[in-house]
Amino acid sequence: MPSFDDPVAWQVVLGGNTARLEPSALPPGKDTWRDSFVLPAGVASVSAFLLLLQLLLRSNHIKALRTRLFPQNTVVLDDSDLEAYSAGDNVTKSRISRYVESLGGPAVFAFRITRLLCSFALLALAIFTLMQCHNPSRSAHLLSIGLCGTFAYACFLSVLSLAGKPKLRELACRHLAIVLLVAWGVYVYRNIWPFATYTMIPVDADEGRLLWAKLVLLSVAAVAVPLLSPRQYVPIDRENPNEPIPEQTASILSLTLYFFMDSIILAAWRTSHLALDQLPPLADYDTTSHLVQRSYPHLDPFQAKRKRHLFFGLMGIFWKEYIVLFFMILIRVLSIMASPIGINQLLRYLETGGANAVVRPWVWIVWLFLSPTLAAIAWQWYIFITTRMMVRTEAMITSLLFDHSLRIRVKAETDKTPEDASKTTSTATTPDSASINQSPTGIDPTGSPTAGDEDTLRASSESVVSRGTIDKGKSKSTPEGGSEKPEAPTDEKTKNLVGKLNNLVTVDINRITNARDFLMLFVMVPFQTGLSIWFLYTILSWSALVGLVTMIALFPVPGYMASIAQKIQKEKMNSTDARVQTVTETMNVVRMVKLFGWEYRTADQISEKREEELTWLRKHQFLNLSVFLVSYIIPLLVMLTTFVTYSVIMRQDMTASKVFSSMAAFELLAENLHRTLGYIPIMIQGKVSLDRVAEFLYKTELLDQFSTTEEEVHVAHVETPGVIGIRNSAFTWSSEGSGTQTPGGSRRKFTLRVDDELILKRGAINLVVGPTGSGKTSLLMALLGEMHYIPNGPDSFVSLPRECGVGYAAQESWVQNETIRDNILFGHPYDEERYNKVIHQCALKRDLSLFEAGDQTEVGEKGLTLSGGQKARITLARAVYSSAEILLLDDVLAALDVHTAKWIVDKCFKGDLIRGRTVILVTHNVAVASSVAEFVVSMGTDGRIASQGALSRILAKDPEFSAQVKEESQEIEKAEEVDEANLDAPARNGSDGKLIVEEEIAIGHIGWPAMKLYAHGLGGARPFLFWITFIGALLLVDLAATLQTWFLGYWAQQYEDHDPNEVKVAFYLDIYSALLLFVVTVYGLAYVVFIYGSLRASRKIHRDLVTSILGTTLRWLDKTPVSRIIARCTQDIDSVDSAISSLLSNFLDMSLLMLVKFCSIIVLSPLFIIPGSIITVLGAFCGQLYMKAQLCVKREMSNARAPVLGHFGAAIAGLTSIRAYGAQDMFRKESFRRINQYTRAAVPFYNLNRWLCIRTDALGGLFAALLAAYLIYGGGARASNTGFSLTMAVSFSGMILWWIRVLNELELNGRRLGSLERISQYLEIEHEPKPTADGEPPAYWPSSGDLKVEHLFARYSPDGPAVLQDVCFEVKAGERVGIVGRTGSGKSSLTLALLRCIFTEGKVYYDGLPTDSINLDSLRSNITIIPQVPELLSGTLRQNLDPFDQYDDAALNSALRAAGLFSLQNEDDEGCITLDSQIASGGSNLSVGQRQILALARAIVRQSKLLILDEATSAIDFATDAVIQQSLRHELGRDVTLLTVAHRLQTIMDADKIMVLDAGRIVEFDKPSELLKHEKGLLRALVEESGDKELLYSMTQGVSYPP
Repeated sequence: MPSFDDPVAWQVVLGGNTARLEPSALPPGKDTWRDSFVLPAGVASVSAFLLLLQLLLRSNHIKALRTRLFPQNTVVLDDSDLEAYSAGDNVTKSRISRYVESLGGPAVFAFRITRLLCSFALLALAIFTLMQCHNPSRSAHLLSIGLCGTFAYACFLSVLSLAGKPKLRELACRHLAIVLLVAWGVYVYRNIWPFATYTMIPVDADEGRLLWAKLVLLSVAAVAVPLLSPRQYVPIDRENPNEPIPEQTASILSLTLYFFMDSIILAAWRTSHLALDQLPPLADYDTTSHLVQRSYPHLDPFQAKRKRHLFFGLMGIFWKEYIVLFFMILIRVLSIMASPIGINQLLRYLETGGANAVVRPWVWIVWLFLSPTLAAIAWQWYIFITTRMMVRTEAMITSLLFDHSLRIRVKAETDKTPEDASKTTSTATTPDSASINQSPTGIDPTGSPTAGDEDTLRASSESVVSRGTIDKGKSKSTPEGGSEKPEAPTDEKTKNLVGKLNNLVTVDINRITNARDFLMLFVMVPFQTGLSIWFLYTILSWSALVGLVTMIALFPVPGYMASIAQKIQKEKMNSTDARVQTVTETMNVVRMVKLFGWEYRTADQISEKREEELTWLRKHQFLNLSVFLVSYIIPLLVMLTTFVTYSVIMRQDMTASKVFSSMAAFELLAENLHRTLGYIPIMIQGKVSLDRVAEFLYKTELLDQFSTTEEEVHVAHVETPGVIGIRNSAFTWSSEGSGTQTPGGSRRKFTLRVDDELILKRGAINLVVGPTGSGKTSLLMALLGEMHYIPNGPDSFVSLPRECGVGYAAQESWVQNETIRDNILFGHPYDEERYNKVIHQCALKRDLSLFEAGDQTEVGEKGLTLSGGQKARITLARAVYSSAEILLLDDVLAALDVHTAKWIVDKCFKGDLIRGRTVILVTHNVAVASSVAEFVVSMGTDGRIASQGALSRILAKDPEFSAQVKEESQEIEKAEEVDEANLDAPARNGSDGKLIVEEEIAIGHIGWPAMKLYAHGLGGARPFLFWITFIGALLLVDLAATLQTWFLGYWAQQYEDHDPNEVKVAFYLDIYSALLLFVVTVYGLAYVVFIYGSLRASRKIHRDLVTSILGTTLRWLDKTPVSRIIARCTQDIDSVDSAISSLLSNFLDMSLLMLVKFCSIIVLSPLFIIPGSIITVLGAFCGQLYMKAQLCVKREMSNARAPVLGHFGAAIAGLTSIRAYGAQDMFRKESFRRINQYTRAAVPFYNLNRWLCIRTDALGGLFAALLAAYLIYGGGARASNTGFSLTMAVSFSGMILWWIRVLNELELNGRRLGSLERISQYLEIEHEPKPTADGEPPAYWPSSGDLKVEHLFARYSPDGPAVLQDVCFEVKAGERVGIVGRTGSGKSSLTLALLRCIFTEGKVYYDGLPTDSINLDSLRSNITIIPQVPELLSGTLRQNLDPFDQYDDAALNSALRAAGLFSLQNEDDEGCITLDSQIASGGSNLSVGQRQILALARAIVRQSKLLILDEATSAIDFATDAVIQQSLRHELGRDVTLLTVAHRLQTIMDADKIMVLDAGRIVEFDKPSELLKHEKGLLRALVEESGDKELLYSMTQGVSYPP
């Protein structure tokens, strides 16, 4: 093995034996220089053979043979198709123009002509040289002939590249480029390389000017043309080609150096903000449709030919990319190793004065520039491919998860068990979380990359059972090729479907893409480590092996510490999960928290969770710091032991060339150590996330039509064409067998059973009635195929013909975050006449007239701008507008008052749009709907059909049902058209209808208020002391570390100045060890200070944010999506905890270190301050250009990500509706469109990073090369100082990119897009008055429920219209007051005004005290309101009734009894609801009626003196409502005042008083018996219209309960 001390031997390694001798020294006839001409002739011969072979394989005969052998892989496209595409459809173009276009355009044509001319010129010169050759040697003639043949072959290929068919042209260009490049390389080697040596001369110098002409022509043809010629655009879909983007036609040079990104960067520089439509369109090979077509055969369980791990599926997609990545890693490693070699040779040159040097020093100086540049090109191409793979993988897996979600069975979910909690992410991902779920990027104090680090911070330095006719007309979806189908789950794996899917499409996809760099761990680390050890062994002999043994011995230490850190991280994640769950639950019910006055208790509850989280965070950060310090010490100890062995034991001289070049190699070893420690957990996380995705794909329970298990019974089904019905069947919510657990696992075990036969009437309205929880909705779900079908016999069937379409309106109205019109159209073409009819018949005209933008009003997230009745009618309108022949309507009348419900029945159900269609209507409003019902199904409490048939038959068979209908049967007949003008008011058109307040786009760089927020949090009470300590300590560390490097050079210099025996090794070793100990100690102390500061900032910012949100107004909450609020409290806080603290500390550390390094260079080389400053300014300018463009693109990327997640979440929430309408394809296309929008922004985002990296690395290499030139040729510099300066320069140049990227990431994480500015703005939102000492009421208050209102006005905004006008009334303690009125009359506004939730004027006295003088929390905690939409928390029923553990079980059970729950169930019922029953998030495992009962019970528990019911029993059947009202009359204390807002007159007619509101004013207020005496009174009008008029009149004669 050659020694690096021997330059001649080293030259042999580089150039070979033939490269160092002059031609004159060779024997005649054996001129090996001229023998190198054999290479281009040989390459041309091989090329010709391969070209013929390729043409043969592409011949028509071979194609025909392949078609017969592999018919499934037949490719129809041929060259004629290519010509047709290239020519286009414009027949008016000239033949020449079409020909030029077929080549790729005029530029490509010009370059090919140029190459053709150069090839012919080269052939002519070669022939001329052959004719002029006077060398009698036969070999010389043969070589010249071979060269002529090579250029003749090049001319032939050049002609083919212009005149052949497209495929042939492409082949010819490739072969031509290779042949010419080899010829160019040979000429350069023979005639240019000798100028870089001391011992050689150009071989072909005797050719004179002809030689240089050949070199110029070859350089143009072989280098310039391939590098500069644009590439021809080849569309993926040649039938529908897209407009090519710059990336697709950029030349190789532009693609390599990313010049094609210049237009984006300049456009961003010239404007304040670059919009998404200003970015380049999406390339056709990156469109989601193409990616789906490419990936599904490998990933989709229903298309993959065999079941295998998703990793191998991804490898099957990206195998070509990974081959390229492999070679890019090799090039990078080899290029990086060139830097220490160059430093060694330069310093060796200085030490020896150039003695025995073969290569001139300027070669090594140039190499210091070319080495990092070449490494950067290879590395950035590696990252270019991996980031493109990342974006494509995101699109593929997101689409795959979305498509698979359309197949799954929707089951209500309960909260996660403690065991599951640890498996979830700490980041609550929500549809609004746009920037959100990007894994926090940054550098940990450990030095290991965090998630996403390699993207953002890596520098170049780095059955079957048929469902009968329910599936008629649809083919069975089965995997192709007999592939294995997804298995049915064996147990309830998921506890929250929507939450899990959100995590899969955000966190898990992010982790999967982060793990794409496994080649770094399995290729780069071992290869680079091996080369480094080889290099060290070459210059330090076997002492390098001692260092290697030391490193191997110490390597388990950081690994062991990292394993402990991972355990602590798991505990920290568990605590974070607990806080996130609490925060998410709180923010989902934040309106309830405010209405109940729970702000401060809730804040304390969250703070407890936060403190526990911060405790684990502190432990994790301290351990990470320890890991970093150990990882820092180990390479230095390895280097130290190596030097000690080399100098003390081996007694060798420590020269500067050895010291500084070996330091560079030791840095590479340290880099690999950090890389290994960093990548192992990333790989593990990626594997776990891949398994989670695979589990969802293969183990999630699917609808019966997609799932087949061996347990299913195969039976023959009766064909029932056109029949809607069920025979002899059972249905459950799980395929685990009959009687399995209901959705969510906490509800009673429910099975829907149809023992005989149920055939619904076609072309008529069918009613489904029954008590709450009897299975009415389940019947619809069974028909739709949403429940698991269990046939009970050979004649069993379930049938719902879908040929003519099915429409569905869910009980919980599902709307998308689109305009009202878009929600109604639901993808159908706009038919103005039909649309207007729907609006009229669904009583929406008046509602639209209330909105400024009419039907262009955005409904907001989950329809937050709409009332429950409006959402129900829009959902109904969607079904009516559709062309579906069968409509399934689930309790659409529940949320409507009697007049609106009557309108719907009269205008819609009796209208022309419903006539002839089959309607299956679930309803509690039997009296309203019975007049249109031709067939009735009555459900029993056991999930069976109690009775069915015509209405008259049901009335005769069911006495209770008959009595109910009899009481109300006159309603439709007697009621007159009421307020038709109001309900049919014309719609408005106006503003754009945007409701959701868009997040302000912060333009420019990070705002000081946001940074000030964090800086003050870090410093706490003594900010000056904190910053002085931290900055001072870092500065001392950087100075000492730089001194360490200089001291090694000084140590080596002693061997030059003194006899080696006189050098006191122990002395220098002690000083170096002391410096090392000082650096580690001070650095550790500095970061201990910073860790405590970051924890202090995290605690304060979180506390302030939660307090601010809980203290805001309902008005702000109405216009801010809950998901956005949750994102602030979860993702953004997580960013504050991790990314921002890490990035800020690293930015400060790197800034100080770069300053120290630059100053140390200037101290030793003062004159270099000018070129050094110029390069630094150029680097900063590139950074500014980059950051301006990156902020714009990152903003658009984040904004484009949110709609993807929002659409995904909305689709999951409405899966049943989507499948009922058969709208899967529509939603799939919309998903593709949104993913394309995201990809359009993501592609330039990552390409911008590559643009910057190439330039900063080139500038860094230039910086080091210029410094080396100055030191070598400037004279006077010693080898040790030169080595120190070069080491500092190389390190400084490598840090330029890191510094710019860390600053950029700090801005991205500190902007509105990230966290700090968004959090800062949430601290400045509008707030309600804060509590004061004067606002505390007396301890006895309230002693009664007296309520007095004087001249009350109310508005929803300070400058908005008054919704209540001069309201005056008085209610004595214990009175029951009913509140009625039309929609929009101010009923709900009055309840909010009493709680001071909106802006009020006037006086409200509660138990004698004016409410405006009482603190809001005291007021609201003593008034209880039950809103129309009940809000429940996940957890047990006990936790829902008593979240703060204030009451015993007896009180809770009493409240449940009073609320009427026990009237719906018997205690001995299996699975009855108890205090320990689990409630799913939002109460999704309960019926709406059950939720309202539980909300009522929670209100009763509070024992307030004033209880307000706002339509609290609207979704409960009449019988249960009657039970509840009876309970309220007897169970509540006699001093409890009850205000009841209701549209059911039965609910409030026996009240002590009734208040009638109209347009915000009280028009009637008195005892109901008195009000009924007014012939023209509104209440009397309502009663007269009602079908139960006699009952209502009799109720007013009942006994009221005075206080």
